Amino acid sequence: MAIYDDIRFFNDEEVSIALQSAVRHPMIKTLFKYTFPDKTEDEIKDIVLSCRSINDFQRDVISVTVERILEETSAGLTTSGFEDLEESQSYLYISNHRDIVLDTCLINLTLFKHNLIRTASAIGDNLVQRPFVNALSKLTRNFIVKRGGTPRETLMSSKKLSEYIEYLLKDQQQSVWIAQRQGRTKDGNDVTEQGVLKMIALAAGKRSVIEYLNSLKIVPVSISYEYDPTDILKVPELLAKKAQTEYIKSENEDFNSILKGALGQKKHIHITASKPLSLEECSDEATNQVLQQLVTKLNDIIQSNYKLWPTNYIAYDLLRDTREYEKFYSKKDQAQFERRLRMRVDMQDPEAVKSFLNMYARPVINKQKLELAYEA
Repeated sequence: MAIYDDIRFFNDEEVSIALQSAVRHPMIKTLFKYTFPDKTEDEIKDIVLSCRSINDFQRDVISVTVERILEETSAGLTTSGFEDLEESQSYLYISNHRDIVLDTCLINLTLFKHNLIRTASAIGDNLVQRPFVNALSKLTRNFIVKRGGTPRETLMSSKKLSEYIEYLLKDQQQSVWIAQRQGRTKDGNDVTEQGVLKMIALAAGKRSVIEYLNSLKIVPVSISYEYDPTDILKVPELLAKKAQTEYIKSENEDFNSILKGALGQKKHIHITASKPLSLEECSDEATNQVLQQLVTKLNDIIQSNYKLWPTNYIAYDLLRDTREYEKFYSKKDQAQFERRLRMRVDMQDPEAVKSFLNMYARPVINKQKLELAYEA
């Protein structure tokens, strides 16, 4: 639909034309060479140009790229919960967000392996300023979230985005992914921004907000990396926030984060999908109360399903100067983590060390709070 032209991804009729241009771009050619290291340039070109749809491109090229990234930079990807989802059903996946590109790539690879409908994914307009990145995002079914502007412009763009999400889910039978908050979680504290949910609910119009949100088949997803390959890149922003000073990104910071996220070591990765959640009918259906109910459900599910790794327990024990969780990690695990800490953080800067450790320890702290809440 023309109304969505400024935010939508390519339709299948546009894919061939876009790929004709993509195979000539130096940066994209480098990506393709990484994906197919044993192929000649002509062989790679034949593979890429044989794709006639986004599904073809994701299956024959992007999934191969992601598999190679996993092979070279991780100890493997495990998943749970996806086997309980229906193959022909479109879902709205809402997840925590740690890596600019890799989160959705791994989720979509998982959906592909379970024969589930892959997602169209929300991406901030700040991340697609470079033409070749913009083209790749549209070739991998990303749609644009516009940021900035006047309050009225923000409201209008949010309303359009909300309606587009409903259009994809219901008219196109296309699953959708969106993060639980604007931007990545940099401090390890995976919490849902009510503003994101308010945007999603705008399309409800005069319909019951509870019924509308339930109709979207919202699936909470938790993704956890044993090592965050971009951990050190997040520390300066955390320090600026703690000092209550403005953090200004460098010109290539987001692009460098994309590369670091893809090529940096992650060790183990796990993704958990919950069953579609259901909001409970309530006597007061004021939108804010409904959204707060959804915030609470998402936070509880995403945090409780987050798989903890030795790195999380080690960071917690180092941060609290305790040995409370030592049964969950070995001396080798601790030595590796402490070596990473020393190599990435100025050990003479206690705030930097604390920020780094907090990033890994926070999921443990969140689970502790959930357990206390359940006991109460």
